[in-house]
Amino acid sequence: MAGDFKISVDGREVTAHEGETILQVLRREEVETPTLCYHDNLTPAKACRACVVELKGSRALVASCERKAEAGMEIQTESERVVNARRGVFELLLSQNDTETAPNLVAQAQRIGADPEHYSGLRYERPLYDDNPLFVRDYEKCILCYRCVEACGVDAQNTFALTVSGRGFEAGIAAGWGETMPDSACVFCGNCVAVCPTGAIMDRREHQMRVQGRYDESQMQVTQTTCSYCGVGCQLELHVDQRTNEIVKVTSPETHPVTFGFLCVKGRYGYSFTEAGRE
Repeated sequence: MAGDFKISVDGREVTAHEGETILQVLRREEVETPTLCYHDNLTPAKACRACVVELKGSRALVASCERKAEAGMEIQTESERVVNARRGVFELLLSQNDTETAPNLVAQAQRIGADPEHYSGLRYERPLYDDNPLFVRDYEKCILCYRCVEACGVDAQNTFALTVSGRGFEAGIAAGWGETMPDSACVFCGNCVAVCPTGAIMDRREHQMRVQGRYDESQMQVTQTTCSYCGVGCQLELHVDQRTNEIVKVTSPETHPVTFGFLCVKGRYGYSFTEAGRE
């Protein structure tokens, strides 16, 4: 096939397609590669470094999510250097973050043998922002993956309400120049919620239910429907609590050709009318 070429992965020759990243090749070849900041529908932020691989001739480990595959590359995904680097990333995150709502992070950490107690000592406490009626920002869970910033920017919403501010332990996701979300440029589409991998930004209703101990994923029935607010045809997934028949949250499939997982404020949060008349 035109544009195809060969590369070496862990000593095995595989075929890569022109324009593919190393991560795309690894996934197609079913080579297990951890990712945290990577999202299929966002520009690679290269922030977490969980997906690094060793490339022959490269002084530093390279982020497979961003580096394009090139003919003749020799890649190692399980070398001692790679394993130690990945394990270090997860151990640092486990030592400083609340991972209660980050099962994917925890599962990947366990697979690579990360020790949550490797780095002990005081944890830097981060604030919880509850400044709007639609979602809550709990930065104890934030891993600075940049996904919310990317989704708020050119990749989806083009609102630019979120940014990264501060340095070191003071670094965090901020609304504009540190304002509350209502005072920022936020249009409350909730796309930051949709792409957050740890629950650091979470729909208000789900957050409240979790705090109250009422949230039970096994009780959520997901029903697909089409948004009726306009003619675009966005696909919705209604997460309904079977115990109360209430909509807890609305999402959209990341693979849907219209939404790619992104919605507007009406599609994601305009469902309160379904509960009109309830006592």
